[in-house]
Amino acid sequence: MEFLIIFFLISFPLLGFWVYKQLRKKANTSTKITEYLIIVAFCISTVLFGCGLMLYGSHYTEAIDIVDGGYSAFALEHSLTLVTFFALAMFGIIKLWLKGRSAPPLLFVLSLIFVIIGIIISVAVLIQISSNTQFYDSWLFFFLPVTYIVTAFTLIFRCIGEEAIYATNKHYSNKFLNYLNTKMANVSHQPVYVLVFLIPVLMIIVAILVLFGQEVNSITKVFTETTTWNFSSKTHPPFLDHRGHYLCTVAVCGDPTVVKPLRLGKRHGNDVVVNRQLLVANAFEELISDHFPSVHQVIRRFYDRFGYPLSKKINTPQKSNLVYRLMKPLEYFFIFCLYLFTEKPEEKIAKQYAL
Repeated sequence: MEFLIIFFLISFPLLGFWVYKQLRKKANTSTKITEYLIIVAFCISTVLFGCGLMLYGSHYTEAIDIVDGGYSAFALEHSLTLVTFFALAMFGIIKLWLKGRSAPPLLFVLSLIFVIIGIIISVAVLIQISSNTQFYDSWLFFFLPVTYIVTAFTLIFRCIGEEAIYATNKHYSNKFLNYLNTKMANVSHQPVYVLVFLIPVLMIIVAILVLFGQEVNSITKVFTETTTWNFSSKTHPPFLDHRGHYLCTVAVCGDPTVVKPLRLGKRHGNDVVVNRQLLVANAFEELISDHFPSVHQVIRRFYDRFGYPLSKKINTPQKSNLVYRLMKPLEYFFIFCLYLFTEKPEEKIAKQYAL
């Protein structure tokens, strides 16, 4: 893991520098260190976004184990629409950065429109990931849209300023054209003109995507046909129960002379082998749940997140024996709390996982 972190920290600045040098060969603007930093930020944020997609990539119709991953924030069947708009937005960013006002007029206008569409979609992505019902690590998705929005607004303001200067210094012999040019040179009016052309371009893009199997409203469905996220409108199947629940693994796999299994028990309709340690831990969890439900939810989420992946590695009697011994101090603490706050602690312990 340490090697991967070091590789990540070294490789992406180098990759960003290589991309920066390649793109700078075609740039008409002056070189700035902030440009290199933005490219590195894009590289890192794109990788983090991809990690989020891999970690939370399940379709809303799938039954999943919540600790093994999560549901996708974007509808997979409509993802082509999102990818297309993102690609066009990045194309606009690159063209405005490299060419600025010196780009051909039609390319300049299209690039500006693509960038604005990208801002709208980035805001939608931020709203989508702003909340979820399963406490996913949504920060993985956060950096890419934020980096894009900051970069886009910086380029737009620069290009609008350049366009205003260009239009102000240009005069037409035709009075009507000169009047229009004067109006267009007004920076406060330019966003209105961009919006006028934005709708037709958006409609053309959607029409092309429909030819490739996307729906007319795929740009909205990519957010709504999901589950557990902010714009989600779908429900998901019940989460799968964990296979061999944490300490149960110890009770089943450990050396009987060490972990001391007591009897069979029932958990969600399944037979499990239980020992004293498991019964005490479950009784303590029940105590916390009864008296401090909000605290129990926090503890349960933490335990589900880290305890279950750890339990999958407890697959030999030696490992089970070690975990059992490491859990002993915690078991004594649980017993202390049960005897302190429960009227009949042994009855509460004994009834756990009753058949």
